[in-house]
Amino acid sequence: DITVQPHPLFTREGQNLSCEVPVSFATATLGRSVHVPTLDRKIVLKVPPETQSGSLFRLRRKGVRSVRESGVGDLFCRVQVETPVNLTAEQREQLRAFDAAIQGEGGRHSPRARSWFDGVKEFFERMGA
Repeated sequence: DITVQPHPLFTREGQNLSCEVPVSFATATLGRSVHVPTLDRKIVLKVPPETQSGSLFRLRRKGVRSVRESGVGDLFCRVQVETPVNLTAEQREQLRAFDAAIQGEGGRHSPRARSWFDGVKEFFERMGA
């Protein structure tokens, strides 16, 4: 009987593999190529500008070759945007200034937040609040 051991980076579903890829706020916002491991080598994943946390990328034929079935599965990479930690006072001030500039434009830079707030507003309007 064959058992598949857990892997520290990948989860397996049939011939497909999944992994999480941590990226910085700047990478998610501006876009950049990042190296992603596969079972046999590193490959380049192009993270496009304005990628949201949780975005899923499919890398065809980078999964597992089955001994029972033909073909090779895919690798699914889920992007996780990391929040910066251990910021200096200057970096925190720069981030506050950036946030103020973004917020001053009516939320057009935050599509999920804007749609969420619109949904909340509509919900309360329907309730007569």
